[in-house]
Amino acid sequence: MEIKTFEDLIEWTRQLHAHLARCLKESAKLNNDERASALLDYVSSHETILEKAVREFEKQADPKALNTRMYDYLNHKPIRASADSYTHYASMSFQDIAREIFQFHDQVMDLYDSLIGKAEIPEAKALLEDLLSLEEHEAMRLSSQISRMDDI
Repeated sequence: MEIKTFEDLIEWTRQLHAHLARCLKESAKLNNDERASALLDYVSSHETILEKAVREFEKQADPKALNTRMYDYLNHKPIRASADSYTHYASMSFQDIAREIFQFHDQVMDLYDSLIGKAEIPEAKALLEDLLSLEEHEAMRLSSQISRMDDI
């Protein structure tokens, strides 16, 4: 997906979370490690919730911010979920899954953080700050839950 506006950025983020949720869900069915499979199920649900939350940003964001062009802001290689196939996580261990999921979320948060510093209109900056806050909050929640699962 080519990102030209902030609206495109939000849609891209939503699609990324949806893709990751599907990959995790499909891999959970095939992973033979019970803990890894449980983690995949949990993170899949979490990513689905994140997808819905990001969709709400599309509905509620300031149109001025949504229509702001991004060509001056975005000079990076697109972030992709590591999963090129829907069964990417099927043979991974609990720790490897957790590590990869956090790396993915860190990349998204780093992107938003870098864009905040470049945003010229207050509406775009506020939108990015809200998106970053959502991602940070959900990453912390995910980290807490994964730590609990790892302790069990």
